[in-house]
Amino acid sequence: MIQTDILIIGAGPTGLFTVFEAGLLKLKCHLIDALPQPGGQCSEIYPKKPIYDIPAFPEILAGQLIDNLMEQIGPFNPGFTLGERAETLDRQDDGSFIVTTNKGTRHHARVVVIAGGLGSFEPRKPPIDSITDFEEKGVSYIIKDPETYRNKKVVIAGGGDSALDWAIYLADVASEVSLVHRRKEFRGALDSVERASELAKQGKIKLYTEAEVKKLYGDEHLEAVVIRHNDTDKGETYVETNAFIPLFGLSPKLGPIGDWGLEIEKNAIKVNNAKDYQTNIPGVFAIGDVNTYEGKLKLILSGFHEAAVMCQYAYQIINPGKRYVMKYTTVGGVEGFDGSRKEAKKEVVQPIA
Repeated sequence: MIQTDILIIGAGPTGLFTVFEAGLLKLKCHLIDALPQPGGQCSEIYPKKPIYDIPAFPEILAGQLIDNLMEQIGPFNPGFTLGERAETLDRQDDGSFIVTTNKGTRHHARVVVIAGGLGSFEPRKPPIDSITDFEEKGVSYIIKDPETYRNKKVVIAGGGDSALDWAIYLADVASEVSLVHRRKEFRGALDSVERASELAKQGKIKLYTEAEVKKLYGDEHLEAVVIRHNDTDKGETYVETNAFIPLFGLSPKLGPIGDWGLEIEKNAIKVNNAKDYQTNIPGVFAIGDVNTYEGKLKLILSGFHEAAVMCQYAYQIINPGKRYVMKYTTVGGVEGFDGSRKEAKKEVVQPIA
């Protein structure tokens, strides 16, 4: 059985940053994630996608953010159970918990932190009869490496930020990009809509609005799609392509966590945000996109804040009666479990002549 102070379910950005905040408090962490590598959606779904709202980083790729977080938590030597899903939660007589995965791996911890983003995801697939026949043969629901589409013809379907962002990005990668949306107006950010429209005027993106992809053609691999226009006078458009990427979002599911007796509201876990982000089960916290409360913002930086606050209260549960005095890292530095230490730099004040 794996023993740890804090068991974190979910190894996305919020779960990883929790390791750092806990490490400052000398608390050991272990993480469980159903994916085969740390990073959550940032690693699995859009590692090459730029993120613009991380403090001190005007722009950073999602994959690079994960690399930086892994480097930051390195001194605290967290444990990982990857490629396994947290299945059951059993409270012990002493108030601690045993969490068992779908593969039978058992973890024992005094505190459990659910940081699983929005849970597990399944792509929302368009109602095209033959679409499953072309999966992994030209049809993809996420873009992991945009270089896959270098000098290829790509058709993207969708009207949100993801569809717009990738159409704009691939305009400089693919030989041809077509963006199909069933409505006239896009739902994405205004600057993205304007950028896509400008690229369309330049001939770098072919825009098909008030239209839908209805048919796929090909033998061993996708060769073409048929776009049906809402205006019957326009009929259908046959577009040769190497790839069709429908980006209609992902359906989140809590999975087995939803059966743990937690208070759930609209597929998210209710927490006490006025104090510590604890759930209705004492000793079980939920942070990041998986939780909900009045005024909740589903942002990575919100998850970072919740992790920092949560760890202070987790310390009190793990060390009852022991008072911890918070020290800024600019004063105390960072001391890892491996004996390594980053000293805080001392400010040198020059005497007045």
